Amino acid sequence: MKKFKSIISLVLLTILIGCSGDDTSLDSVTNAPAPTNLSALFTITQDNSGLVTIAPRGEGLVKYDVYFGDATAEPAEVNVGGTVDHTYAEGQYNVKIVATAINGLTSEVELPLTVAFRAPENLDVTITPVVGDSFSIGVTASADYETFFAVTFGEDPQQEPVQFMQGDPAVTHTYANTGTYTVTVTAYSGGVATTTYTENVIISNPILLPLTFENAALNYSFSDFGNVTTSKVNNPDVSGINLSSKVGRTVKNNGAETWGGTTMVLDNPIDFSTLNKFRIKVWSPQVGAVVKLKIENLTDAGINHEVDQVTTVANAWQYLTYDFSGVNTSQSYSKVILFFDFGNPGNGASYYFDDIYLTNGDEPKTLPLTFESSTINYGFGDFGGAFATKVTNPNPSGINTTANVARVVKNAGAEVWAGTAITLTEPIDFSVYHKIKIKVWSPQAGIPVLLKLENSTNTNINIELPVTTTVANGWEELTYDFTGINTNNAYQNVVLFFDFGTNGTGATYYFDDVKLSN
Repeated sequence: MKKFKSIISLVLLTILIGCSGDDTSLDSVTNAPAPTNLSALFTITQDNSGLVTIAPRGEGLVKYDVYFGDATAEPAEVNVGGTVDHTYAEGQYNVKIVATAINGLTSEVELPLTVAFRAPENLDVTITPVVGDSFSIGVTASADYETFFAVTFGEDPQQEPVQFMQGDPAVTHTYANTGTYTVTVTAYSGGVATTTYTENVIISNPILLPLTFENAALNYSFSDFGNVTTSKVNNPDVSGINLSSKVGRTVKNNGAETWGGTTMVLDNPIDFSTLNKFRIKVWSPQVGAVVKLKIENLTDAGINHEVDQVTTVANAWQYLTYDFSGVNTSQSYSKVILFFDFGNPGNGASYYFDDIYLTNGDEPKTLPLTFESSTINYGFGDFGGAFATKVTNPNPSGINTTANVARVVKNAGAEVWAGTAITLTEPIDFSVYHKIKIKVWSPQAGIPVLLKLENSTNTNINIELPVTTTVANGWEELTYDFTGINTNNAYQNVVLFFDFGTNGTGATYYFDDVKLSN
């Protein structure tokens, strides 16, 4: 203000010198009216930053003082024709403009200013299923002018929205039951303006390979023909290679057609891109029964492929493997058809089947893992500086006198998380048994042996349990209790970590007989 008064004095002095004797001019300055026609132009940027440019307007003045109307105490001085920038939060304000004339007289005006942030635009929401888990989804989003997002999944009306930012990893949610749910994603700006997107998500748990008959939420529908009757039943013979709770049963009724059978329809066509053989567990009351497996196009029965196998075991579970390498993969196949004792009329016999899945044809790797087969490729997947292989039992004594076992060497300097993994041919069936027992040999007692189970296609789906050894230089059996495990997650990788949490010292460990138990 002192500087401004100096300028006024200089102006008055100049006028007095230039117009000496002209009292009229001096009177016109001294008696100048207060500023008039005060106003202001507000320009608000459209990027939700709250930046406002204020351009005061008026007549008969030499300067403005702009009071912003928010918590800012001091005004901004603006020259004639000038502007001032100020950043506001969203809201309504009274901006006061005080104009000063050349003689110090002032006028003022209060002008309303509304700062409203624009709603987010171009909201793009992506909802994807979680691989290997048909009950889970992941949500990501992007938008212009957003500050954050919030999502609700439509399952629980009391659920607090889950907040996330653009670029964050997908927000995942697991539904408890099948059904149709409304997913709502709300994009927030810097203020009250929002943009909302909704999408209905169907959690259907579709009928896909492998067919295991264990999921109570699935409708395993059988379309019978030729006077046979098929249904899902309790496993009548929980033994050998099939410890599961539920299986399929086909009764070939008396007088049933020689071609009588049953059809199961999959929700998606069979994917032959990497595997082209089928493996099925079957139980037959007789040896020598032809079990035909046929696949068909969903709408055109003329597009099909079939392969026969013959039972070699009576009154017990066995594997039958079907080579479909000759199938025309340019066609799609969604129907799986089974014919038991094909070519013979029905006599009232019952046949059972379970675990229909695609395979590469290798001898199946399933629990129990005994390491006694000479034809199974166990395919140890080592990591972190551990090394596993099948070897001769170095100490056939006590609880383990078998010929072959697995050996793990945790090399010197190996990572604390070093271990080995075996991928089973099919997921572990926890429908009847919920514990896993493993025979181990350790050079010392008191070391943790961590057992981790993983989904083979999405290793983020996993569960792990540690058990500590109590015996040194001898065999003992460790028990891992997986009671309550989510059986929808299809655990197929068996991963073992010896002396978990400690770097490798070069010690050697052995394990054998990995099996389900209660």
